[in-house]
Amino acid sequence: MAKCHPRREPAVQLDHIHQGDCVEVLNSLPERSVDLVFADPPYNLQLQQELWRPNMTRVDAVDDEWDRFDDFAAYDRFTRAWLAGCRRVLKDTGTLWVIGSYHNIYRVGAILMDLGYWILNDVVWVKTNPMPNFRGVRFTNAHETLIWAQKERGARYTFNYEAMKALNDGLQMRSDWELPICTGAERLKLNGTKVHATQKPGALLYRVLAAASEPGDVVLDPFFGTGTSGAVAKKLHRRWVGIERHAQYVQVAAERIAQIEPGDLARELFVFPRKRAQARLPFGVLLEQGLLQPGQTLYFRDDDARPAQVLANGQIKCGERIGSIHEVARALLGAPSNGWEVWFFRAPGQPGQPIDYLRAQARAMRDGA
Repeated sequence: MAKCHPRREPAVQLDHIHQGDCVEVLNSLPERSVDLVFADPPYNLQLQQELWRPNMTRVDAVDDEWDRFDDFAAYDRFTRAWLAGCRRVLKDTGTLWVIGSYHNIYRVGAILMDLGYWILNDVVWVKTNPMPNFRGVRFTNAHETLIWAQKERGARYTFNYEAMKALNDGLQMRSDWELPICTGAERLKLNGTKVHATQKPGALLYRVLAAASEPGDVVLDPFFGTGTSGAVAKKLHRRWVGIERHAQYVQVAAERIAQIEPGDLARELFVFPRKRAQARLPFGVLLEQGLLQPGQTLYFRDDDARPAQVLANGQIKCGERIGSIHEVARALLGAPSNGWEVWFFRAPGQPGQPIDYLRAQARAMRDGA
């Protein structure tokens, strides 16, 4: 009797640009094959007339045929089709980023929610050098919005919180990102003309991929354009898949990415360890290793008004409250709190620092570093 073997899905072709209609290509890719989608779809700007500067030079606005739709219904059908295709190819732990302006992002957001995505954040890209409003009849459009959504609500997903904090000089990364638009040498041109009207800056993609993916993850861009997402993915040792229907963009993107040499660098240079993934370290270890002393004063959020004393058993005493660093912090804050981040110590002549700094030293001592 012949054995029945389960049908195997074909593997996704990695580090490759698929030339064709994005919906058709998405429907041809294997299910649950990518970790992250970055989408920069047409904005449906609906420009009705040419734009001119005060010096009577024409503004090079977005008037390409790929940004033209008959009406909002046609745009919504297109949006629903490509978002459904992305959801099919995303792994259950995957997330999607989509960027847009006020012309389209609210329609996109409503549709992705209807399709079952769960929004994690909206991020405002604040342009430090926006194009002026030459007609002077509206505010200058100085931002675009990114929606970050997961495929399945409640599923595990990648967020490199500590990496984002490190990129932001040790401060928690906020949802307003101040970055310049693509200009100068970064802007790709042919014969002095911009290759693509809406080329995104590499800094924006660097932050997205560093935040929400790991080395080796597969990043899909269904509107590949000149390949910024693929270029940044290659630099960060991610795999990438692009979809683009215009031959000129495909050629420019392929040549651009081929010039990137990420080098044979150690994987750990691109891995961002998460604190939650590290072995638990009790607060008492700081006493055992001599990094803190019994009776030493800690300060809640570096505030002199709420000092606490370190007890020899690894608890702390703040007024009449005695407990762990987390229990006492919770009582003071009235909400769950991470004691490692809200209790500060002060070395002589130095500003206060979170005791998490000492935990990092204790881990290094334990590991022999």
